[in-house]
Amino acid sequence: MQGLHLTADLYQCGCNLSLLVDADALAEMCRRHTLAVGLTLVDEKWFTFPEYQGQPGGVTGMLLLAESHLAVHTWPERRGVTLDVYVCNFCQDNSAKAERLASELLAAFAPARAETHRILRGDTDNAGASDELILEALDEHSVYGYRIRERLLTQKTAGDQLLEIFDTPQFGRTMRLDGHFMTSAGEEFFYHEALVHPAAISHPAPRKALIIGGGDGGAAEELLKHPSIERVVIAELDADVVEAAKHHLNDVHRGVFADPRLEVKIGDGFAYLETTDERFDLVFFDLTDPDTPAASLYTAVSFAKAQRALAPGGALVLHIGSPVFHPERVRGIVAELRRVFSAVHCYGLYIPLYGAYWGLAIASDGLNPTAADAATVDARLAERGIRDLRYYNAEVHGALFALPNFYRKLVGSGTLP
Repeated sequence: MQGLHLTADLYQCGCNLSLLVDADALAEMCRRHTLAVGLTLVDEKWFTFPEYQGQPGGVTGMLLLAESHLAVHTWPERRGVTLDVYVCNFCQDNSAKAERLASELLAAFAPARAETHRILRGDTDNAGASDELILEALDEHSVYGYRIRERLLTQKTAGDQLLEIFDTPQFGRTMRLDGHFMTSAGEEFFYHEALVHPAAISHPAPRKALIIGGGDGGAAEELLKHPSIERVVIAELDADVVEAAKHHLNDVHRGVFADPRLEVKIGDGFAYLETTDERFDLVFFDLTDPDTPAASLYTAVSFAKAQRALAPGGALVLHIGSPVFHPERVRGIVAELRRVFSAVHCYGLYIPLYGAYWGLAIASDGLNPTAADAATVDARLAERGIRDLRYYNAEVHGALFALPNFYRKLVGSGTLP
């Protein structure tokens, strides 16, 4: 009996009108997304109502699932939709599948406004919650999540990503891509400062930097705090991510897109790596998680492309996932890095939005971030006039590379001579 019931009332839907008046089109879309998230279809029923006073009739329908049901009702004259997804969790927890299905349907209907609710059914320990709780799986055994006050954006992007922007009580405005939390206004400094400053401060005078991904602008904003930086290129595949960030996430990028030193190139960042003649002091892979469609980019082939684009003494920086929840993935990525670079320095920190201790790495043939002691880091921060950092400082620099024993054993050492 215990399960999760998601409901949504959608207004001014911007989808093709066929999804509101054609039972076959609506049913096909619902089936496709239901099966894609891993739920089990056992039967279905759909009905199109006749025209009324010159207006097309709506559609009502249901998919019966082994896990429970999906029900949809449309009001084409108002471009409105109500839907609910209910899954029981008797044999396994299907909550994440229900969350993903509801998000995919919202993106398909493209409402101007959506009211969503989350109800815990049959839970004797909790009377249920009317506000939405967004869950993300850490691995097949663990989930975490955040309550949201409001959905600000749910869309399928031109890059075929499911893009969501929420307003949350915990961290303010928060972005999610394909079901993975990416960044938030309230805690972005954990990730962006740790991604950028350990390598940038270790370099004596970085002038040019390339960010593959990074469409939220947070990494670029941190880089441009270094006065020697003359040029930053963001090579972002999905223009919709950049536009959503500009509109919703100013507390992440802080207006960096207006900085004349920043150039945004929309397109395949790895194709850009292959064709550019520029050489960069720092290259960042600010990508989605290693278990998303970006997984194929965490390979020696991609790392070699980055190496080719580095100036002497330059470095590649990237996040590599959680050594707690995905140890074998972390081990594999580090092994791929070592196939290309002579030294790989792993480091880590707890990132609140990701719900875990997270790993990062600096890979180089000539830059050793562990050679910069606290006095050197402190002096360079002062010389460069970098203030108001919320996470990174001289003592933290060394601490980031002081790996816990389990992480050290997982990745080994990678020290430059």
